[in-house]
Amino acid sequence: MAHSIATPRWLARYAWGVLAYNLGVVAWGAFVRASGSGAGCGSHWPLCNGVVSPVAPSLATAIELTHRVTSALAGILVFALVFFVFRTRPAGDAARRAGIASVILMLLEGALGAGLVLLELTADDASTLRAVSLGLHLVNTFLLLAAIALVAWRLEGQPRPRWTAHGKTSGVIFGALGATLIVGVTGAVTALGDTLFPSGSLREGFAADFSPTAHLLVRLRVWHPVVAVLTAVGCIAAARWLAGQRPSPTVQRLAVGVMGIWAAQLLGGFVNLALLAPTWMQIVHLLMADAAWVSLVLLGSAALATPAHGAAAR
Repeated sequence: MAHSIATPRWLARYAWGVLAYNLGVVAWGAFVRASGSGAGCGSHWPLCNGVVSPVAPSLATAIELTHRVTSALAGILVFALVFFVFRTRPAGDAARRAGIASVILMLLEGALGAGLVLLELTADDASTLRAVSLGLHLVNTFLLLAAIALVAWRLEGQPRPRWTAHGKTSGVIFGALGATLIVGVTGAVTALGDTLFPSGSLREGFAADFSPTAHLLVRLRVWHPVVAVLTAVGCIAAARWLAGQRPSPTVQRLAVGVMGIWAAQLLGGFVNLALLAPTWMQIVHLLMADAAWVSLVLLGSAALATPAHGAAAR
């Protein structure tokens, strides 16, 4: 397209709204898993129990069907966002590239969700395949949220980052992002173990974690807190380092936000553990993880679009 019209002010607000809506869909998806409603539509997809609209559905069916409908709407909102981005942004613009990524990732999100249903990796299934599938689903969800956030960030007029052109800074950012993905995957597996094999007390839970006869999902739970604490410390240190390297006020604000969210996430993790992972706390903990991830992505984007101290002088 040779020419583009001016980017309307509402488009950036719409993009942030799409991101917020997708966070809500993610939270409801966690509720589907925690409530054991993943098999509410049986092994049928895209139909629900073989029909488009079940009559007098059970609670589990209503919960699962609601997730499907809201997920479909999320896809429509993303496609509309990308349509307007292509209408208003020039060829080669970073918002276009992030928009294309968001469409691809949204399609993958739907495919992964359909796979869980069609392969019957729902409800009480405790297979290794389900754990692996949930881990892949988590990674794709994080990448989808990142793509939508970068579209909104660019539409706000933020400068384009150069992701691989800053040496050590790029390495620090990608290291923090990679570690956060690992924490997310271990968290998804741990949440599945908590749902399928709940503990009556902390003592009982710790005993099961270290029991050689316990299910693999239970024995894997012990690794998530360890990885989470190490990653939180690393991400807080990375944010402080980036704030010292980049003089931009935007970088400074985002760095403070990343440190605050990770500190809150650590506290939330301990609360979740102490309360024996109730459903509502699992959802809060997941949303905090999403916030930590998105804020880190935006910090990286801002830092890699800002010269280091002294760079302008050289």
